[in-house]
Amino acid sequence: MIKIGDIELCDFPLLLAPMEDVSDPPFRALCKEQGADVVYTEFISSEGLIRDAAKSRKKLDIYEKERPVGIQIFGANLESMLRTVEIVEQSNPDIIDINFGCPVKKVVSKGAGAGILKDIDLMVSLTEAMVKHTKLPITVKTRLGWDEDSIKIVEVAERLQDVGCAAISIHGRTRKQMYKGSANWKPIADVKNNSRMHIPVFGNGDVNTPEKAMEMRDKFGLDGAMIGRASIGNPWFFKQVKHFFETGEHLPEITIAERVEMARRHLQMEIDWKENEIVGVMETRRHYTNYFKGIPNFKEYRMKMVTSDSAQEVFDAFEEVLQKFA
Repeated sequence: MIKIGDIELCDFPLLLAPMEDVSDPPFRALCKEQGADVVYTEFISSEGLIRDAAKSRKKLDIYEKERPVGIQIFGANLESMLRTVEIVEQSNPDIIDINFGCPVKKVVSKGAGAGILKDIDLMVSLTEAMVKHTKLPITVKTRLGWDEDSIKIVEVAERLQDVGCAAISIHGRTRKQMYKGSANWKPIADVKNNSRMHIPVFGNGDVNTPEKAMEMRDKFGLDGAMIGRASIGNPWFFKQVKHFFETGEHLPEITIAERVEMARRHLQMEIDWKENEIVGVMETRRHYTNYFKGIPNFKEYRMKMVTSDSAQEVFDAFEEVLQKFA
């Protein structure tokens, strides 16, 4: 059994990765329903929370059906991060996760996200201060290093554990790689195989088939897999992996009717959460390519879904797909 603090999980839990504009409450609920063991919020700016920015505050919404759920925050200023912990605690999450891995320029340029990989001492001191500031388990998501010449993830993980980090998720790329090339899981396995490590070590990056998840478990010996891009428009991925683990076989292909129903539910949940039809419609667009992946001659319908601002027009497009392809 894997534990994050006092939270008991299964032997090889599947975690929904924190993804900007993706892992919001509606999508997290769908992934949880389909077998995700732990879900994480979109990453939230510490400075945005302190300024009481509406968008940042909205990201704190969590629901009982999601648990266990982690709220992920990022920043590089100690005072701001500690104040953010206090704000986050009011939402009563199960976990607080620190983003030390986001590679995008606007985050890195402020010394946050993967930018902090240039200052490991700061990374460790921030983590230690946050651990001491809350009773909630503090976890970390990071990358192998800033670039190929600065990979010290075994040492970094050990230091984070020593100051109280309850679990670590490691993306198998450097910041310099962004999302290019292939993820390298070998250094993550080196962290897990360090005899001093006793906290869970989760792998992230390129887990896009049930076979890849099994390889991460059986060949690399990691404690769990954090799933990101493979779940976009495909909340069934968690169920597919678990079925493969249990039977060695793939689940039957998701039917057109199932895809339409999931997309329809997702859109309605998004509208209800945002309390704004247009915003709800726009927030769901990125999922449609994967919801309906592999259907021939689908471009006409996809264009309707991703260009309309009207929920009814999108629902009508779903119905057309059902009638034509199911």
